[in-house]
Amino acid sequence: MRQESAILSFETPGRGFTEITQAVADWLGQIGIGQGLLTLLCRHTSASLLIQENAAPAVRADLAAWLDRLAPEGRHYRHDDEGPDDMPAHLKATLTGVNLQIPVIGGRMALGTWQGIYLAEHRAMPHHRQIAAHLIGE
Repeated sequence: MRQESAILSFETPGRGFTEITQAVADWLGQIGIGQGLLTLLCRHTSASLLIQENAAPAVRADLAAWLDRLAPEGRHYRHDDEGPDDMPAHLKATLTGVNLQIPVIGGRMALGTWQGIYLAEHRAMPHHRQIAAHLIGE
């Protein structure tokens, strides 16, 4: 049994979904583990990770609109240390989650045909984000 880990870095353009599937697949391809389990952890509290449809951009637009309805910006939050999008970003990260577990089969992530891995940026401004990746297998 082997284990490998790394910190993968990404720049986000601000609020929205940045597909990171290929970057994760590239890292996985360098490792040489054929069967195992990949764990990804977003190291932030105002961004998150999702597996979502990667073909129709409307899916991500609808998801963003839905999250905005659930956690709208406003003055009704106590926590606004970094601006009006601060607490809504934390709520959205709580709703969508910060970690993923993906089986690795034949050296590749066992994602479905239309699935992609997305780093969800819930803040309005661009950010530098880090994803901790851990792979265990053989």
